[in-house]
Amino acid sequence: MEMDLSTILFLAVFGFIAAFIDSTVGGGGLISLPALLGLGIPPYMALGTNKLAGTISSATSSFTFIRSGKFDKKLMLILFPVSLVGAYFGAKTVLFVPQELLKILVVIMMALIFVYTLFNKRFGQDSNFKGLTRFSLGLGIPITFLIGFYDGFFGPGTGSFFVFLMVLLFGYDFVIAAGNGRILNLASNISALFVFALDGKVIFLTGLVMGVAMLLGASIGARVAIKTGVRYVRPLFLIVSIALMGKMIYELIFT
Repeated sequence: MEMDLSTILFLAVFGFIAAFIDSTVGGGGLISLPALLGLGIPPYMALGTNKLAGTISSATSSFTFIRSGKFDKKLMLILFPVSLVGAYFGAKTVLFVPQELLKILVVIMMALIFVYTLFNKRFGQDSNFKGLTRFSLGLGIPITFLIGFYDGFFGPGTGSFFVFLMVLLFGYDFVIAAGNGRILNLASNISALFVFALDGKVIFLTGLVMGVAMLLGASIGARVAIKTGVRYVRPLFLIVSIALMGKMIYELIFT
């Protein structure tokens, strides 16, 4: 594809917006992936290219959260490789399996998450973390693997699933959950990108152009989340969740 000025500006604008949102609650793929498809890039090439840009975005926001201390180092050392492996197998699978059934399942899960978060007013407001237990790790490890698998297989909403897991199962507030979620999302992005790149499904110039804009958007978005705290992250989480549901329902009905 030709990389003229209008294309560069298009990638920059949508990349910045996607990364700004993605840096806290995930869901940036709602914006970046359709933008790449809108340029006429074939679906699998768009998925791979989006992983390149997303890796740059998640690396930037992860570094910001890590530098601010808004993450759990011990838990990330355990779950980072789990997400990495899960995404590897997910990305390997996506090349052979249709995605329609997964879309339906994701819509159902996002609906449940949205309703739970909306009506549980204190959800994620305060930290209820009481240390890592056999129960939390016993559930957290396989669920992290499944979310990583999902990110490699399909992707949109992965960050939201990680944040929800961190709040519901481990008891972190939304800001620490966002930091942990970005680090786990970085692992799944790296792994999926590796698979797509080896299979020749990445347009590197396009991904890097969008990725540079995402770098800026992710840095600013993560800083805003850290500064404003839960009062910013929680409503954004709800907005992204309902947007993701709406997009997938539309695709299931009209495409």
